[in-house]
Amino acid sequence: MDKYINQIINADCLNILKELPDKCIDLIVTDPAYLITSRGNAGNSGGMLQKEINKKGKVFDFNFLKIDDWLPECYRVLKNGSHCYIMCNNINLFHFLKVAEKVGFHFIKSLIWDKGNKIMGTAYMSSFEYILFFRKGKFKPINDCGTPDILRVPNLKTKWNNKNIHDTEKPIKLMDILIENSSNKNDIVLDPFGGSCPVAVSCHNLQRRYICCEIDKDIYNKAIERLEIEKSQLKLF
Repeated sequence: MDKYINQIINADCLNILKELPDKCIDLIVTDPAYLITSRGNAGNSGGMLQKEINKKGKVFDFNFLKIDDWLPECYRVLKNGSHCYIMCNNINLFHFLKVAEKVGFHFIKSLIWDKGNKIMGTAYMSSFEYILFFRKGKFKPINDCGTPDILRVPNLKTKWNNKNIHDTEKPIKLMDILIENSSNKNDIVLDPFGGSCPVAVSCHNLQRRYICCEIDKDIYNKAIERLEIEKSQLKLF
C-alpha cells in the first residue's frame, strides 16, 4: 500500500482497490464517470456538452465501470467511523443510493453543490449537483458543524490551450470543504476516479495523504502536471 501513498496512479481503480488492505482509508471523496441523459444531438445552447460521445449519454470514453462493481471495494477499504462523499446527478441518484445501502453504507444526507452557473437541459436548467454523504459504521460529526448543506462554490474550469483541462472538473475549494470536514492532517484520502485530481491538490494543500486513480492517460498526464504546478506555486508563498 505504501507505494500508492501521495500518488496519482494511471490505472483501472478496481485493480488498485483490490491491492489495498481492509480498513486502511480514512476518507473517500470521488466523482465517478456516471451516465448523463442521451440526446439525438449534442445541442448548441450555452453550457451543453458538445462532443459526439455526449449524444450516447456518456462524457468520457471510460464510462464502463458500474457503481455495483467498485463501491463494495470502497466500503471494504474504508475505516469504520469514516465518511464517503460521492458526486452524483439526478439520473443516477436513486441507483447510487440503493447500491450504497446494499453495500452497507449509511446515508447521512445529500449535500448540494451550487455551481453558480446554469447548464442547459431538456427540462429546466441545471445549476447544482448532488454530493451523497455516507458513513461507515458509527456516526462521526464533521469538523465544522457550522457548514451548510448547500455549498456555493463557483464552477470555474481550468483552461489549457483554450480548452478545459477536464469537462467535469470539480473546484479545489469544493474538495477543501469536504476533506477538511471529514479528515485530519496525515489521514489517507482515496479518490478512485481522479479526473484532473482536485482531491490530490486539496490533500497536498491541507497536509493529508492521498491515493488517486485516473485511467485515461491524457487526463492523467494533465493531472500530474497540474499537481506539480500547484506545488511550485505554494513554494512561492
